[in-house]
Amino acid sequence: MIQHRSMLTSADNSGARVLQVIHIFGGSKHKFGRIGDVLNCVIKDATPNGQVKESEIVKAVLVRSRKEFRRKDGSYVRFSDNAAVLIDNPKDKNPRGTRIFGPIAREVRDRGFTKIASMAIEVV
Repeated sequence: MIQHRSMLTSADNSGARVLQVIHIFGGSKHKFGRIGDVLNCVIKDATPNGQVKESEIVKAVLVRSRKEFRRKDGSYVRFSDNAAVLIDNPKDKNPRGTRIFGPIAREVRDRGFTKIASMAIEVV
């Protein structure tokens, strides 16, 4: 579960390294972000020659979470870090980077982010 002011690592090559969550989309009662949710983040650390710069506000989708979540078949999935992929806008759902690092959850593909799922090395 990701909440306001949580720090995330970037799972793509857009140039961002560390992101801080400033809003979770989904209504005023949506306090925690889960895998596949769209987040509004500010970039806290970035590479000097990347597409994005520090203190830029971006939209991102959560692809890995340390908090385990239960699937319909009864299994649980947990990752070793909290990571997000930057997207251009929530309607098109296209990633800003050209590569995705590390595994992503199957729920990201089920939420409609098929391009992110196809670019990932492993879908868990």
